[in-house]
Amino acid sequence: MSQKVAVLGTGKIGEALLSGMIRAGWSPADLLVTARRPERAEELRTRYGVTPVSNAEAAKAADTLILTVKPQDMGALLDELAPHLPTGRLVISGAAGIPTSFFEERLAAGTPVVRVMTNTPALVDEAMSVISAGSHATEQHLAHAEEIFGGVGKTLRVPEAQQDACTALSGSGPAYFFYLVEAMTDAGILLGLPRDKAHDLIVQSAIGAAVMLRDSGEHPVKLRENVTSPAGTTINAIRELENHGVRAALIAALEAARDRSRELASGTKD
Repeated sequence: MSQKVAVLGTGKIGEALLSGMIRAGWSPADLLVTARRPERAEELRTRYGVTPVSNAEAAKAADTLILTVKPQDMGALLDELAPHLPTGRLVISGAAGIPTSFFEERLAAGTPVVRVMTNTPALVDEAMSVISAGSHATEQHLAHAEEIFGGVGKTLRVPEAQQDACTALSGSGPAYFFYLVEAMTDAGILLGLPRDKAHDLIVQSAIGAAVMLRDSGEHPVKLRENVTSPAGTTINAIRELENHGVRAALIAALEAARDRSRELASGTKD
């Protein structure tokens, strides 16, 4: 792998991507990073052997730029990059809500842009990264993005029109599971269990259920029914979840996340 790749705005997700690329075989000599704070840049150099540069230097030197700054900071970053970015360099955006057209309008004509929404399980190489092509991105550009993000988990191509829905479902998705585990842990304490034991019970149950969903090929309804005996404990719990509108609340929550992703695309600030 001889192409130079620059990760701009190397926070937690950017660092996870960086470390995943190195584990996948990329040479640290081919990896450039930018960071807002000099001490953060030096930390990345020490930890991974990569080269810290300025945003302008990254634009000039890298074959591929991966932009991992916050959505509200993206416009200013593109203004900084545009005078230095040669035509034809691949730009990969990891910013929620921002369409590829936003980049294409601010960079040189014909710049290939690929939009990717990944999530925090990239930190443990279990990310779900959703990939969409901009107007000038080719099959080769998409394959290159898959190669990069495949180092930290699974990738899936979708039309860009589906990106906001994917952001709501998988980009924000881990937070919903953490929220559920938090609530179930509190319930375990209420039922008389110590917090550490409640946590262990729930986390292992979540891991086991996820593996079954992934590997069994069964529909989640079927898997749930296998646990739900007539007049048993599980059906009583499910009844309470339905009585409290948990299913409807989840649907409404995902719609709210999708709508916020659309707002970010239109320039709405936090």
